[in-house]
Amino acid sequence: MGFDLDLTLADTRTGIAATYDMLSERLGVHIDSALAVSRLGPPLEAELAHWLPPDEIPAAARMFRDMYADVAVPATTAMDGAAEAVEAVRRAGGGVIVVTGKQTDNARDTLRFLGLEVDEVVGSVFGAAKGEALAAFGAAAYVGDHIADIEAARAGGAVSVAVATGPYTADELRDHGADVILPDLTGFAAWYEDWRIREIGTVSTVT
Repeated sequence: MGFDLDLTLADTRTGIAATYDMLSERLGVHIDSALAVSRLGPPLEAELAHWLPPDEIPAAARMFRDMYADVAVPATTAMDGAAEAVEAVRRAGGGVIVVTGKQTDNARDTLRFLGLEVDEVVGSVFGAAKGEALAAFGAAAYVGDHIADIEAARAGGAVSVAVATGPYTADELRDHGADVILPDLTGFAAWYEDWRIREIGTVSTVT
């Protein structure tokens, strides 16, 4: 089973906003952290492109990521139902991969802080580019909050499970072709057990 991170497993909004504010202060460049946080999903460099000229983005991205563990991670909380969702997959004998636009080390720090144990983390990928990691892991489904996560699931040959906990409503996620829509992860465990039995049978080694 594959999961996105930001606004799917982890509520990173407060910490990311604080990191953008610190970056803005250090660079002496205006960055609207509230606006940046409202469009979480794409890799960091895509957001920085709204605020900085191209030649300044690599250094700013390194600075942001260097600050992330100390500033953003301690302000992160688990999304409702996140721990239970991961546990539901593990209890059934399944594996868990997190595929995210966040840089891999920052993603691992976030998961470790939240106490979410996963088998693999792949970072700095977005949209259909996530499909390669999902396919290599053998993920049967991918859970995310962004319309780009629907593209990721399709590219990886996985069922698209959308949670309406990010920037898109349930109707918008449905319009973009999500196979399954949940209000949040609190309903994931019940859906997963039913889906596992219907689609895969009683075998407990699915991913």
